Amino acid sequence: MPVTEKSILSRLYIVAACLVVFAGAVLFKLVSIQVVDGEKYMALAETRTTKMFTIAPNRGNLYSDDGSLLATSVSKYNIHFDAVTVSEKDFKENVKPLSDALAKLFNKESSHYQQILRKARQNQNRYALIARNLDYSDYMAVKSFPLFNKGPFKGGIVIDQNTKREHPLGKIAERSVGYERVDDKGYRTRVGMEGAFSEYLSGIEGKRSKVKIAKNQWKPIGYDNIVEPKDGYDVYSTIDINIQDIAHHALLKQLEHYKADHGTVIVMETKTGEVKAISNLGRTSEGKYYERLNYAIGESHEPGSTFKLVNLVAALEDKVIDTSTVVDTEKGRWKIYNHYVRDSKNGGYGEISVAKAFEVSSNTAFAKIIHNNYKESPEKYVNRLMSMDIHKELGLPVKGEGKPVLRYPGDKGWSRTFVGSNGLWL
Repeated sequence: MPVTEKSILSRLYIVAACLVVFAGAVLFKLVSIQVVDGEKYMALAETRTTKMFTIAPNRGNLYSDDGSLLATSVSKYNIHFDAVTVSEKDFKENVKPLSDALAKLFNKESSHYQQILRKARQNQNRYALIARNLDYSDYMAVKSFPLFNKGPFKGGIVIDQNTKREHPLGKIAERSVGYERVDDKGYRTRVGMEGAFSEYLSGIEGKRSKVKIAKNQWKPIGYDNIVEPKDGYDVYSTIDINIQDIAHHALLKQLEHYKADHGTVIVMETKTGEVKAISNLGRTSEGKYYERLNYAIGESHEPGSTFKLVNLVAALEDKVIDTSTVVDTEKGRWKIYNHYVRDSKNGGYGEISVAKAFEVSSNTAFAKIIHNNYKESPEKYVNRLMSMDIHKELGLPVKGEGKPVLRYPGDKGWSRTFVGSNGLWL
């Protein structure tokens, strides 16, 4: 079938119309992206190239009672080099003087730093590591070096600041001083005084903008932070570092002598109730000792002779004795049911007053006082103890406090020897 001029024109018109429609669709999409969704895509691009990072504030210092440092935050600085931002002229003029200055400060060869800087320039590296974990004085010195003194945009210096917690006492009181750690999931572990008073020590985080320069590499923008971090408050404890040192080494000496598994020492100022030292040492498989756990807080034990004070208060409050009541210590050995109570002094103390029994910490005297006065009504005795809240936790700010157990007559584990055995209930 012959193709006529009219049919050719018709086909051309159809093709032209399709092209016009296609061009219109492209134009519409361009307008839609720029006008309607422009802000959305610009924001998306921005988030993929820049990101806001948090800056951890310096935690407040933790002090002993005389102002000596127990824990403090120290700023450390990492220095990187952005080889792209530096002009060719500035780089050529300053690469050797900069390398010489770095070599002198860090006691290395100038050629070592020239190689790093030139390689970064050749590879267009925007985050070449120059030095890490600098203290403040070295950081300020590096900032003043040739080229770097031109700042981040002309001199290529990139500064990362981080904070490290340091403990001047080292391993002494390590568990009592404690720490606060945050894992990858945001879970916080708070130990010792650092954990107990974290609310005051923590401070407020700052903000800093960084630009993405390579895979998983982010470069800070400029010197200044968007929001400056606010440092935490300082906390003063009652710990006396001299007493702490003595307590630590006295405990260590005894543990090593007896090859004990672990031990703890608490030194308290009885006039004020202030804790002046806490030492906790546990044994490793190699036979060495270190502050493994805070046994002073976390472990529960029978109170032993310290419970004589509670027994004395209970008996005085119930008016079953007074301080002049005379008790026979039974030559230092007294049988209660099938259980023997013994004094530390062979032969006992004879007949003595309650006040004297407390002074010499006579086991037989206090066992007889409590047993003879409460054996017919053990509930009265336990109720008196409960009225003093000794069955409740102290509510210490340091985490991990052991839970006390006070058994009532009829409870599982109750024994009739409880009344008269100095309250060894744990």
